[in-house]
Amino acid sequence: MVLSADGQRLFIACAEANEVLVVDTKPATQTRVMKVPGSPTGLALSSDGGRLYVTCAAPESIVAVFDTASARLQNKLHAGHTAMAPVISPTGRILYVCNRFNNDVSVIDLAGGREIARVPVSREPVAAALTPDGRWLLVADHLQNGRADVPNVAAAVSVIDTAANRLAKTIVLPNGSGLLRGLAVSPDGRLGAVTHVLSHNYLPATQVDRGWMNCNALTLLDLSRLGRLGTVLLDEVDQGAANPWAVAWTPDAERLLVTHAGTGELSVIGAPALIKKLAGMTTAEASADDLAFLVGLRRRIPLPLNGPRALAVSGPRAFVAGYFSDNLVTVELTAPTPSVTSMPLSTPHPLSSVRRGEMFFNDADLCFQGWQSCASCHSSDGRVDGQNWDLLNDGIGNPKNTLSLLLSHRTPPAMSEGVRDTAETAVRAGIEHILFSVQPEEVAGALDDYLKSLKPMPSPHRIHGHLSASARRGKRLFENPQIGCAACHPPGLFTSLRSYDVGTRSASDHTGVFDTPSLIELWRTAPYLHDGSAATVNDVLSTRNAHDQHGQTSSLTAAQLADLANYLLSL
Repeated sequence: MVLSADGQRLFIACAEANEVLVVDTKPATQTRVMKVPGSPTGLALSSDGGRLYVTCAAPESIVAVFDTASARLQNKLHAGHTAMAPVISPTGRILYVCNRFNNDVSVIDLAGGREIARVPVSREPVAAALTPDGRWLLVADHLQNGRADVPNVAAAVSVIDTAANRLAKTIVLPNGSGLLRGLAVSPDGRLGAVTHVLSHNYLPATQVDRGWMNCNALTLLDLSRLGRLGTVLLDEVDQGAANPWAVAWTPDAERLLVTHAGTGELSVIGAPALIKKLAGMTTAEASADDLAFLVGLRRRIPLPLNGPRALAVSGPRAFVAGYFSDNLVTVELTAPTPSVTSMPLSTPHPLSSVRRGEMFFNDADLCFQGWQSCASCHSSDGRVDGQNWDLLNDGIGNPKNTLSLLLSHRTPPAMSEGVRDTAETAVRAGIEHILFSVQPEEVAGALDDYLKSLKPMPSPHRIHGHLSASARRGKRLFENPQIGCAACHPPGLFTSLRSYDVGTRSASDHTGVFDTPSLIELWRTAPYLHDGSAATVNDVLSTRNAHDQHGQTSSLTAAQLADLANYLLSL
């Protein structure tokens, strides 16, 4: 969502309807529907309110430019794979766009209507915010970018120097940080705020209470030194605040707001008191384990919606949209008892089983005390978090990397060691042993339907949808029986549905035999192998295959390894 400068008009992107709704805010009344040429993933409004920039996600995304007075499409700008989070420079001359699956940011000259630079960032940029002077562009990288079997595993915030259009610094968040979602800069430009999950995946998953598996966090960044000021937990001792998503400062900088997409809440935090308390800590990590840190500093407001992912603030009012409930909530922030009103954004209709399953997948109300949802480890779309977890499926002390759930129902068994015979069994075991709850069969059935509906995304390594010359050479290597890749990963599902010893057993593993995963959408699932010990596909083929148990790759040249990796990343 984005508000006009005067707070009178609110623009709301509707991802599934390919629309942008226009709402007059006093009182909240829908006035117009703008059809957009693709699924809208982000909005930016010019300072005069005359032009609306809408990122429309696709392998080759466009940014649709609308005249807000006439609601007419004026122009289409080109961006990368799954463009989102557009931000306009203070001068109004430059548009920055996060290309999530290219792992970079487009710099677009609005006068010329063309991209003038691409700035690489860490991994899956999903949110961005500029400092008021336009000097720094902060970018929230959704996932960690490296091995998962090392002592510190965390995602980061990339800082782009806008004068030079280059990466100036990568601010790594505390160990266990991942699934970043929201990012905002304080009105004075001194601080940044980013929402994320803070996992305790180094502990065996024997319980969920008191944040034993996952906590939900807000990290403040000191922009004077481009470092972390501190991380605070948004949960309470006996009640989680799962899946923090959007974050915003009030214009007077008195409050910092966070939506909780998993528990349907809004946190309203006293910003000056929070900053003062963090400034008194000895280290940036000192507050990261304190479930009572926000006592007395925060109001936690239940909202009459499901999936609050979008947030906008105008003076004393906050507007929050429900992704699954299709409604808009207005919260009066200064009232002694927060006043909450709701308006529908669409005509109510029954949810399909697939849509209900997606809602359940992201719903932390299914979890004991609301600490996490399925999306806390598999992201909101059933993929990965890049972390290793010591689940009890196969005993304690042998962590396994999070698997994508794409095609999981078509490629039994489930889990790295195949300890669940089917994905259906794994879903029901997950409800009991990871969410620590009991749910009716209709919930598990809807989750099955949602996961079965997941479709592969086209790889960003393809060129206009086609294999590159390098990938075509790699395809021939993949199909070469002397190398042997296709024997275990035959085309189709790219898995033989069998388990093998490929020489990757570590000291903590109870077995060396692991299920063969599908290679479809391999480009999204780093790090690789059952223990996340390979940061890249090239590592899988080389350093983690020293004895040729995982294909006969030792005789391949560096160029051939690169070709083979390019093909695998194109699937």
